[in-house]
Amino acid sequence: MPAAAVDASAAPATASRPEPDAAPGPFLLSRALLEAVLDDRTSDDFVCRLIWPRLGYSPDANGGWRAGPDTPPAWAEAFPLAPELIAERPASVRLTRSIPPEHKQLLKLQLGFAGYRIGGLYPRRTRRATAVNWLLAHLAERGEPLPDTGPLPELLDPPSDPVAGHPGDLPVG
Repeated sequence: MPAAAVDASAAPATASRPEPDAAPGPFLLSRALLEAVLDDRTSDDFVCRLIWPRLGYSPDANGGWRAGPDTPPAWAEAFPLAPELIAERPASVRLTRSIPPEHKQLLKLQLGFAGYRIGGLYPRRTRRATAVNWLLAHLAERGEPLPDTGPLPELLDPPSDPVAGHPGDLPVG
């Protein structure tokens, strides 16, 4: 597994979980991290792990992620196991539809993202943009700021085949 596919136990604890014995919180977001996702410098799995805990999914004993009590009911019913948000179209569509209308332009407004060039427009990349916009909306809904810097996983080189992605990324359906 690529080094960038940091598991949740390696994610820094958030301020809401300062106790050393508490389960680690989701990986902290920053402008630098979200730009790395847009630039395809992280695995698809890592992108999912940025979102899953924010949707209330938790790691289980088998290494998977399951819906928990904080998972919105519509998500838990449709995806009792955390969905592959980049590889699976239904999950990506649901993520897109779950962004409140007032936050649909945050990618452009906060990160100045104008989209990918026509030659670089692939489903994996557009789904990454959706994931970043969802994360920005998640912060906005909570009134949380987006710091410029923060922890980063080991960044990967952009994949030589953007359709296939990084080694270990699932095929996009």
